[in-house]
Amino acid sequence: MTANPDAAPVPRLRGVEDGSALEMRSIRKQFGATVALDDVDFTLGRGEIHALLGENGAGKSTLVKIISGAVRPDRGVMRLAGRPFHPPGPLAGRLSGISMIYQELNLAPHLTVEENVVLGREASVGGFLKRRGVREKIRETLAFLGHSEIPLDVPTGRLSVGTRQIVEISRAIMDRSSILVMDEPTSSLAREDTERLFQVIRKLRAEGVSVIYISHFLEEVREVADVYTVLRDGRNVGAGRMADASFEEIIRLMVGSKMSDFFPRVPREQGDRLLALKALKGVRMGGAVSLEMRRGEIVGLAGLIGAGRTETLRTVFGLDATASGGVELEGRAAGPGRPWRMIARGFGLLSEDRQGEGLALSRSITDNVTLSRLGPYRRRGFLSLKKRAAAAAGWIAALNIKAGGPQLPVAGLSGGNQQKVALARLLHQDADVLLLDEPTRGIDVMSKAQIYDWMGRAAAEGKGLLFVSSYFPELLGVCDRIVVFHRGRIVADRPAAEWTDESLMAASMTGKA
Repeated sequence: MTANPDAAPVPRLRGVEDGSALEMRSIRKQFGATVALDDVDFTLGRGEIHALLGENGAGKSTLVKIISGAVRPDRGVMRLAGRPFHPPGPLAGRLSGISMIYQELNLAPHLTVEENVVLGREASVGGFLKRRGVREKIRETLAFLGHSEIPLDVPTGRLSVGTRQIVEISRAIMDRSSILVMDEPTSSLAREDTERLFQVIRKLRAEGVSVIYISHFLEEVREVADVYTVLRDGRNVGAGRMADASFEEIIRLMVGSKMSDFFPRVPREQGDRLLALKALKGVRMGGAVSLEMRRGEIVGLAGLIGAGRTETLRTVFGLDATASGGVELEGRAAGPGRPWRMIARGFGLLSEDRQGEGLALSRSITDNVTLSRLGPYRRRGFLSLKKRAAAAAGWIAALNIKAGGPQLPVAGLSGGNQQKVALARLLHQDADVLLLDEPTRGIDVMSKAQIYDWMGRAAAEGKGLLFVSSYFPELLGVCDRIVVFHRGRIVADRPAAEWTDESLMAASMTGKA
């Protein structure tokens, strides 16, 4: 095995002699020809918030799946509270005090909030479910998270992605496990909910709970974590105390080089009016929305979860029914109509729920990239499968999607690489109006910069972008204009240069600009 020249010795931040919660040594895991983890060391102290960092495909998810028991290592040693630990499956991991919050939510959409929270851990007396005490405990947990308003009897499939994230978190912390693994827990949360979650994490730490925190938001990591470990290409490349680390050093460890510009600005000029929403009101929208966008413009949509941003995009694209109003494209009525009609008219949507509706998980990368635009591959009623695969391979290379080939099913990719496939579909579709709902969710630092660059280039080509994000720094760094939603209505619309992080938060929370 060749030594990694960038690798730094991993300090024993808190060893067994200090009462470590978890210790992993020389962990190796290989999937076919792919080495996911190569002699990885990891130590988690008691009452410690430990950030696990790295690009998509670095091995983070494989490592935490080994901790949970969902994946068994090929080699290596694990100790839990100083004792040998070899969980044969996820149930054994959970019974050992390990709770997981995965980036891709594991909720049953047809079951209620209450049923999802207690699923697999139902309390019973004499063969009957003990519901009353359990409901009180769930309500207490939701109140602890600052979301006592979430109804227990509603199927989770009817809730927004952000609200489902809260339900997932409540399920994990209700057990008060000794180790809590959080994989991108704030990817669908608004800033206010993120701050509440950080307060919860700190309370859990004070109670002795250890937290493994995975996130691509380095500002969050700096705010909440005590220590960090960086993986790159399945190997340890650095670790230390968060207070002693700089963003520049962490990014260098993650990507192997220095990153010069996180928010690249592509020169562009705004053209004629491209899109106009005329008092548009969808059945799921809280109010009517009027909005205009020019060619070459990136318009950011800010607001809290449930403010109406996602509902607006879904109504424009025809996924949600329209109650009143309409959509104009270059001065002509363009809908809303059925999604396939909106695609034909030049609209493209990237859904915030990539697994539920943004991707066909069982289909190949080629299918997911090309199905919304098959014209280039048709000839005399037949499709050229070879040309389709070649086109998909080109997008795999362009977006640095880590996959064995275009024929592989999307379900086998990591969350970040799945998101890149969804973006490749929009690029291949060549839409004029791009409706982007949290496009950088679950994407690593380098890939985010690439996506921001792509957005700028798309605008420079004369396309218009409506960009929903709960991460204010990227709205400020990428957008020409930012529109703030509050309780279903637009309450402010100003050039991005006139906003700050604080003013965006204030307008989102109060509805006053």
